[in-house]
Amino acid sequence: MMMLSLAYLILFGMLGHILFKAIKLPGLIGMLLVGIVIGPQGFDLLSESLLAISGDLRKIALIIILLRAGLGLNRRAIQRVGKVAGTMSVIPVVFEGLMILFLAMWLLEFSFIQGGMLGFVIAAVSPAVIVPAMLKLIRDKVSTRSHIPTLVLASASIDDVIAITLFSMFLSAAVTASNLAVLSVLSLPLSILLGILIGFVIGVGLVWLFTKFRIRDTKKILILLAVSILFVSFTEQIEEYIYIASLLGVMTLGLVIVERRKVVAERLAIKFDKVWVLAELFLFVLVGAAVDVTVALDAGVIGLILIFSGLIARSFGVFIATLRTNFTWREKSFLFIAFIPKATVQAAMGSIPLTLGVPGGEIILAISVLAILVTAPLGASLIQLTEKRLLQQE
Repeated sequence: MMMLSLAYLILFGMLGHILFKAIKLPGLIGMLLVGIVIGPQGFDLLSESLLAISGDLRKIALIIILLRAGLGLNRRAIQRVGKVAGTMSVIPVVFEGLMILFLAMWLLEFSFIQGGMLGFVIAAVSPAVIVPAMLKLIRDKVSTRSHIPTLVLASASIDDVIAITLFSMFLSAAVTASNLAVLSVLSLPLSILLGILIGFVIGVGLVWLFTKFRIRDTKKILILLAVSILFVSFTEQIEEYIYIASLLGVMTLGLVIVERRKVVAERLAIKFDKVWVLAELFLFVLVGAAVDVTVALDAGVIGLILIFSGLIARSFGVFIATLRTNFTWREKSFLFIAFIPKATVQAAMGSIPLTLGVPGGEIILAISVLAILVTAPLGASLIQLTEKRLLQQE
């Protein structure tokens, strides 16, 4: 039964991708819709055994695109955007989360803690949508002088670490009714540095291995993927925000290979591009299959008001984060657009408050699902439509 489900996933996913590309829209929209149609809420063509491991398959696909992102980074470009990346990683996500928090207290009569859970699970952006789009810009040499794609890649993962840390803090406070959750925030910088440091150490070890022994590129890809999965799986057993920080480590791993074995990194990047063709099918079709449209409809107009108010607050955050930069208003506008998509975190964590019996958990889940349905297609489409209008092509 799982074999038949895999065939449906691949064939219908490819068809959705091709059809939406043909009408000049991002292929991921087609794959998300296919997931909804063939998933449990549609024709139910996917077996229970496949859906049971869909979370792990989505994580593996995310690891693949983050490895590819690391292999596409440039240390000098990161150094140039380093300071801006720091402010872009913090200010916009905090603005968005707080806006939703306070509006939820007013419109939904949530408590401060309930509003915080909702605000910061929605504020997290989707690397799965953002990273492929930025890699395409780097490949097409769009805005390479101002390093906008590199800035977005460097900021997106830290943005998620902060959002999930704050979400975990509010969730912990709701479940335990204690102040111990503050430790999550205090350990935030340490978890980020630890993720990057471990990624660096693993990267150096793999460079030594690839230098010492003659290994075919295909086997290098398998080694890279297996080591990254071990790294991420280990950190996932500790804390959710440390797991997210480990995704930074995966990107760092790729960057180390670029810096020490550039020719090898270029060959591996080409291989990963081919692997991503299959991985993105699994990622976006299974995300679509995890979405319950009826739950999203329960969020209604208030859900839309909260989501778009949060995005407006994020746009102000982007403006403040880029105040002392040389970016043009067009580039700043694109930076806001690039951080619109939400999918991965909301699909993975939106149901946690409901599972733990937190009051208002069903509303948090409904608005999380609605955020995926609205912002993932909207953000992906706007990135594609505006990249050449707002950014300079070298």
